[in-house]
Amino acid sequence: MGRDKHVLDGHLELAVELADVAHGILVKAIDSTLAVEVKPDRSLVTQIDLEIERRMRTLIADRFPAHGIIGEEDGTENGGASHIWVLDPVDGTAQLIAGMPVYGTLIALAIDGVPSLGVIDIPAIGARWIGAVGRQTVKNGRPVKVRSCSALSSAILTNSNQDYLPPGGRPVLDALREATGARVYGGSCLNYGILAEGRTDLALDGGQKVHDFAPFRPIVEGAGGIVTDWRGLPLTLESSGNLLGAGDPDRHREALAIIAECRAAECAA
Repeated sequence: MGRDKHVLDGHLELAVELADVAHGILVKAIDSTLAVEVKPDRSLVTQIDLEIERRMRTLIADRFPAHGIIGEEDGTENGGASHIWVLDPVDGTAQLIAGMPVYGTLIALAIDGVPSLGVIDIPAIGARWIGAVGRQTVKNGRPVKVRSCSALSSAILTNSNQDYLPPGGRPVLDALREATGARVYGGSCLNYGILAEGRTDLALDGGQKVHDFAPFRPIVEGAGGIVTDWRGLPLTLESSGNLLGAGDPDRHREALAIIAECRAAECAA
């Protein structure tokens, strides 16, 4: 049985319910002053992050008690399960605190280690992308698809945050900055939604954790695009967190070649 047979209507229904819960909490917080704590890894967390994840975990446990969960705030539960939900209650907590409307909730269901269902919900702009293996990606219920790009020199490249790039990652970004036509920075998870709907051409990120990227594969692939690690390998729960997404496979191959050249030069130095 193919993986698409495993993404059941019940999984999709729960994913939407989880997103609705997070959306409702975040909408109420748009104009609020939030109490902020700094975690040991220097990332930020609010009570909203914690509340959303707790409520999502409760819903999953009630509906699918045998499923596992990986959450940004409360870690891993039943990590050996065949079906694992991956939760980022607020992707872009700093942006939420600053009032920049690019933060969102990320939800994924991985089956046998492969992200097979994904949701990006951006409450401040009322945008939600849902992708699942074997189904067309939709934005707010409307099918979307990536766009073709005739040349890397005309491509629009996004990068969420240069601070997260791994050692040796800055030359990769600089090389792709030189090769592409335009760059947009700081979009967080929104970058992969707009890639899926054909508004941009490439998305480069590095140093991400699994809850930061798990939904992107089913969403981008379901729109006809591709998202891999920097070696060109499809994303799984074990991926490094160095991401390259593209709408056009030819531009993806060209960008991968640039990345490989940069990393080879780093190793030779």
